[in-house]
Amino acid sequence: MNQVIARTRTQLKKWIRGIGVRQIRLACGLVLFTYLVSHFLNHALGNISMEALATGVRYHTMFWQFLPVAIVLYAAMLVHAGLGIWALYERRQFRWKAIEPLQLVLGLSIPALIVAHVVGAGLGYALFGHAKFYPQVLYAFWVARPYKIWLMSGVLIIAWVHGSIGLYFWLRMKAFFRRAAPFLLAAAVLVPTLALLGFYQGGRAVAAASQNEDWRANNLAERQVGTPAQQSTLDHIADYFLIGYLGLVGWALLARGARALNERRRGMISLSYGNGRTSRVPKGLSVLEASLRNNVPHASVCGGRARCSTCRIRVIGDCSALPEPSKREAFVLNRVGATDPSIRLACQLRPTEDLSFFQLFVPHTASAHAHNAQPHSIGEERYLVSLFVDMRGSTELAEARLPFDTVFIVNRFLSAVSQAVIKCGGEPNQFVGDGEMALFGLHSGPQVACRQALEAAAMIAANVDELNRFLSHDLNEPIRFGIGIHGGEVIIGDIAIAITWCSPRLATRSMSRPAAGDDQESCLRSHRFGGGSHYRRHCGRNPARAGGRDSRTQRTDDRALHRPCQGFVRAGRRP
Repeated sequence: MNQVIARTRTQLKKWIRGIGVRQIRLACGLVLFTYLVSHFLNHALGNISMEALATGVRYHTMFWQFLPVAIVLYAAMLVHAGLGIWALYERRQFRWKAIEPLQLVLGLSIPALIVAHVVGAGLGYALFGHAKFYPQVLYAFWVARPYKIWLMSGVLIIAWVHGSIGLYFWLRMKAFFRRAAPFLLAAAVLVPTLALLGFYQGGRAVAAASQNEDWRANNLAERQVGTPAQQSTLDHIADYFLIGYLGLVGWALLARGARALNERRRGMISLSYGNGRTSRVPKGLSVLEASLRNNVPHASVCGGRARCSTCRIRVIGDCSALPEPSKREAFVLNRVGATDPSIRLACQLRPTEDLSFFQLFVPHTASAHAHNAQPHSIGEERYLVSLFVDMRGSTELAEARLPFDTVFIVNRFLSAVSQAVIKCGGEPNQFVGDGEMALFGLHSGPQVACRQALEAAAMIAANVDELNRFLSHDLNEPIRFGIGIHGGEVIIGDIAIAITWCSPRLATRSMSRPAAGDDQESCLRSHRFGGGSHYRRHCGRNPARAGGRDSRTQRTDDRALHRPCQGFVRAGRRP
């Protein structure tokens, strides 16, 4: 029992350490988006009738004006708006995605656009007991002040786009997102469309009904819309709120300017990247922000949100003068097992003194798809050598680290394979998960193609060994992989643009031209000979002999080249 309590306490502490500003912003945003969905669905009832609108708003207000729920809602409003202003001040760079500043601008505009509506409907009830529902609100928009139709329509669209962007940033990391994306997109289009149509239909109905004096007497009485004096008071309150909010936004912008002047006045620091490059930046910038400002490539898959660890750096020298890691940084570093105090997240570390470091994950921008051959639109039969490389233990690798880090390591592995393939004269043809299919012989004869494939296999092993040494600080065991090589007659040609097939059992997206034949299938089967060793290679149709070398000589050469990898070549003719 004591062990269970201790384990629960440890997990609770770990969960609390992972809570930061972004998590609070997300929680508040989810509360507000839930309210927005409820409000939009209520608007959509206007497509049925005004009676349906009245019934829906009764249940809507019954839930959201329940005291505990109302406290959570208004607290979320205040906190989310405050964090938006803080983000305007705190965020220094927006070079990752154009959608990020768009989301911030849209979010900051929402309070200024809805303050009059919130004060009129919410404070009117709290201060004067006004019972404003759809008839009164729609009358104000469609009859008394028609220009507000476009204002409120714009607010609905802006609020929905802002919330949808935030929801996308959150859900895109989830495993179910790819399957749920079509349904989420349909909902993201359908819900606001129905809400705007319901708003339009309800407004038309109210505008027509307002011509009747009895309707005006029943729906525009003082107990519902208030007296002119009360309305003037509410208008003044809304103006004060608007001036105060715009003042806070202005102060945030002035604070940004003052911070920039202060940073220049406090002086500059030097950041040395360990490769001979040095940048002079103002104090207060994070290492990642400094890299972006000076156009220095720096890995950051999550965009500087402390949701991955690909921006990690290792500080050279004394680490005692560095600022203490924030709770979020400590949580991420603990998650990936980085207990060394010299390892920090570049997106979170803001040095105040000169700093020397090197990046643990160097970004790679080379493209593996670099051929310029003419397309074979009809198809032709020719001898090709297929090479398939597959990473071993990728599932265990993914279970032990953050998703972004897994993708980064797999990409580095495929990059190492592609570099070897291209350097030896082959062409990467297909990427299947953590595996790669390459073709040799597209621009050469059979003997040259066989030699190129064997040389590529040796170079792949060397590149992966180098990658293992580079990632030795982060991997518990070296990356293992299997290689299958097979040569034979195949049909090559272009099929459509993106979707292609390579064998009766394989369908994937092609990075090059497809090749179809029995040898492709044999290559896929042969790579599975690789078991648990670091490097295993299996060859069919005897590429070593076809390349002008004896298979026994090839086996001896491979043992000499890759003795630490325990590799072997299996050569033989297909029956």
